[in-house]
Amino acid sequence: MSDTPVGGAYAASEHVENERGELTRLAADTAIDVRAFLEATTTVASGTSPDVALPIVLLAVSQVLVAGARLGAIGDVVPTERFEPDSGPEPDVDPLHGALSNVLTGLDDYADVVDPIVSGEVVHGSLSGDLATIASDLSHGLRHFEAGRVDEALWWWQFSYLSSWGTRAASALRVVQSILAHLRLDADEELVADAEFDALHP
Repeated sequence: MSDTPVGGAYAASEHVENERGELTRLAADTAIDVRAFLEATTTVASGTSPDVALPIVLLAVSQVLVAGARLGAIGDVVPTERFEPDSGPEPDVDPLHGALSNVLTGLDDYADVVDPIVSGEVVHGSLSGDLATIASDLSHGLRHFEAGRVDEALWWWQFSYLSSWGTRAASALRVVQSILAHLRLDADEELVADAEFDALHP
């Protein structure tokens, strides 16, 4: 006979079920954020709303980084399969990259620090490249999720957050925030004063 009390076995089983439910909810919430990011980047890349492109990117990247932070804060997700199941051919993000590059002409390139912890090397960065990389990584996990492979989706999103898209999203967010700060704060004082006067005296 087992030395484990029946009540203890039930409590352990309940704990496993609760943990499983939390991971399932986390995957569903992450999928919502992923879809929102992909939709936002596609909208920006279409070039139909150039005046609000940067605010859209700011919101989309900020939101998906919240999803990444949730993944980074939990323990390692272990997939059910030893090898990652084939999720089909990878989507071609080159058209997205090219379209974003066109929309962000003049704002796309920036100086990027490779690793602030172990290296101070500064290299060339690309905002459009960052957004395309994030979209590719997130889409890969989304295909697992939509196929019902919740563990694989969470594992991939978590792994790629730590190894790839989290870094790119953090860099992209800093760049977009810096651009918006320059646009808002570097304006000519006389033009700002005139605009304020016109707004107060229609």
